[in-house]
Amino acid sequence: MRFTQHPLISSLLRSASFVVFALAVGLTPLTATAQLGTSLKNSAEWPKTDFTRISVDPASIFSGGPPKDGIPAVDEPKFVSQTEADGWIAETEPVVAVEINGKARAYPIQILMWHEIANDELGGVPVSVTFCPLCNAAIVFDRRVGDKVLDFGTTGRLRKSDMLMYDRQTESWWQQFTGTGVIGEMLDVTLKRVPATIVAWSTFKEVHPQGDVLSKETGHQRQYGANPYQGYDSLDQPFLFTDPVDPRLPAMEYVLNVSFDDQHRLYPLSRLKPTPVLNDEFAGRKLVILSVDGMNRSLDGGIISESGTTLSAAAFERVVDGRELNFELKNKQIVDRETGSQWNSLGHAVKGELAGKQLPATDGGVHFAFAWLAFVPQSEIYTP
Repeated sequence: MRFTQHPLISSLLRSASFVVFALAVGLTPLTATAQLGTSLKNSAEWPKTDFTRISVDPASIFSGGPPKDGIPAVDEPKFVSQTEADGWIAETEPVVAVEINGKARAYPIQILMWHEIANDELGGVPVSVTFCPLCNAAIVFDRRVGDKVLDFGTTGRLRKSDMLMYDRQTESWWQQFTGTGVIGEMLDVTLKRVPATIVAWSTFKEVHPQGDVLSKETGHQRQYGANPYQGYDSLDQPFLFTDPVDPRLPAMEYVLNVSFDDQHRLYPLSRLKPTPVLNDEFAGRKLVILSVDGMNRSLDGGIISESGTTLSAAAFERVVDGRELNFELKNKQIVDRETGSQWNSLGHAVKGELAGKQLPATDGGVHFAFAWLAFVPQSEIYTP
């Protein structure tokens, strides 16, 4: 397994050595990090950040090594057609699919792997498409807060193995996994999430034939298509994760979360594999979980398109116009039993009585189990 191709990974190793050194000379992680915090307050790197406003334990923040913007966000995104992208995205490669106000766009993981944030506008909505490889967390945010439109960069710091972002307007720090400000002027502000799903490139094209694609013309030279975290999703212990791993699931188990207010359920993808169409009920809502096998794992092999495969999965409410639907797989097609209408894996009815209808997406995404349970430990776990 090789982890040194990426600037974050090589510096993570150096950071781990720093923690060992600190303990060896009698510094606790708290005092070591407090010294780091003091240097940050006096640093020209963060002239605007109000470090007196903080909601998290400073000891939980680690330097990943790269400085501010050492992993550069995509700030001036360019886009290409699906035909052009076919030349460099394999059919089974993962992309983040986002649809807003009838406009759809694919953000290839092979690009987000190296940049982690793309500041964009889609369907008239300013968004930040974020991906933390260490948590396998692809989360899209509406970047409007009040009358401000924020754009985001990387701090080079991690908390619970998840990246800390910052906005360039106030230089507040934000936890990517929750979308909440943890340091600075935007303390305790939470960004609105935009529904997004990691799917295979072929699925995106099937569902959104007119959707365009984030281009590799990012203004930076990177090994797009390569996975610098080779073998990461096979590890037992995530990098710079000091919390106890929840014993209910392996740390790197891929899980789909479904959330309604303060109620949360995790669906381990390994438990969904035998049932690609699962009718379920949670928090008083009727749900259907749709999954498709055969998408490359982003964090497995050295080349994403040659990596092992996993499921793409998404959850929807299965009530349309007040009518409860029950779904099944029939002749390899997703159909509802009530009308026999045919649906695709992203909840769109494509044939039959309900053609043109769309199932409401739930608030959820696919992440590593350790990451979700670190931030939302009260979650229940689905068992067939």
